[in-house]
Amino acid sequence: MTQPSPSAAPESGNQANQLDQLKQLTKVVADTGDFGAMKQYEPLDATTNPSLILKAVQKKEYETLLKQAIEAHKGSGESEAEKVDRIMGELLVLFGTEILKIIPGRVSTETDARFSFNTAHIVEDGRRFIRLYEEKGISNDRILIKIASTWEGIRAAEQLEREGIHCNLTLLFSLPQAIACAEAGVQLISPFVGRIYDWYKKSTGKEYTGAEDPGVQSVKSIYNYYKKFGYETEVMGASFRNSSQIIELAGCDLLTISPELLEELRTGNEPIERKLDPESAQVADIEKVTLDEPTFRYQLNNDAMATEKTAEGIRNFAADSVKLENLIRANLG
Repeated sequence: MTQPSPSAAPESGNQANQLDQLKQLTKVVADTGDFGAMKQYEPLDATTNPSLILKAVQKKEYETLLKQAIEAHKGSGESEAEKVDRIMGELLVLFGTEILKIIPGRVSTETDARFSFNTAHIVEDGRRFIRLYEEKGISNDRILIKIASTWEGIRAAEQLEREGIHCNLTLLFSLPQAIACAEAGVQLISPFVGRIYDWYKKSTGKEYTGAEDPGVQSVKSIYNYYKKFGYETEVMGASFRNSSQIIELAGCDLLTISPELLEELRTGNEPIERKLDPESAQVADIEKVTLDEPTFRYQLNNDAMATEKTAEGIRNFAADSVKLENLIRANLG
């Protein structure tokens, strides 16, 4: 696994903006379905999810992709439900294909959150996406199949990874989820910083900043655990609420950032220092954890924040998938 350069961020005297400084320490990923934003900020990778695609596809500039996906399956003799399902898959892959024309790296394409507890269905979803990308001439080393970090989702990712299909485990809010993903040999995880912050802020009424932010602390603990015990699974901090959360995680393998926060970093000039590094993790006092299914489920259940945010995330992504399907139905004619 190629790591970002460990070199220090540029001296503040040379006026390098914070985004450029961050790119010296961490792989920057665009958390958007907007092609214009990707061209503007030049990330290495990009992530999508049903919410981002639903938002993007309702913009006039992306109407052609929806029409293209519908046209590809309009004349088939399938039922409406089967047709909508195929069009949905086609639409997600069309967005991914266009994104890959802009970025040099990988795009994450998300499986249907409504099947987050169905290992077999997730595996088939992943295989289907890869087939669709291959039909468009795109090799699977540029694709990450995005899956919710349920026990069933992790088992599906384990199977897909054995088949050479790389995965991005999302909706991840706890160390047990991260450990299970690493043990399964998944390519990448996306721990959600901002949603952890939201939960603790609502629960305690406290405003968290800097290193005391619970979301930041969660990603740091996962990163240090991985580096301490030699796991190759990449850590990509996600779901940021402010740029200070991003700056506190400088040095993480990857960070996926919204266009709004990318712009804030691009216009900022304060120096950024490496906060995470493998050498410090190697000497950290961390105990190795062994997880089987009952232990995983108990530890996740025992973490109210992680349990609630995982369930909420699945519900929200599922709801946006339904909205996207309804939009497809409305355009079938």
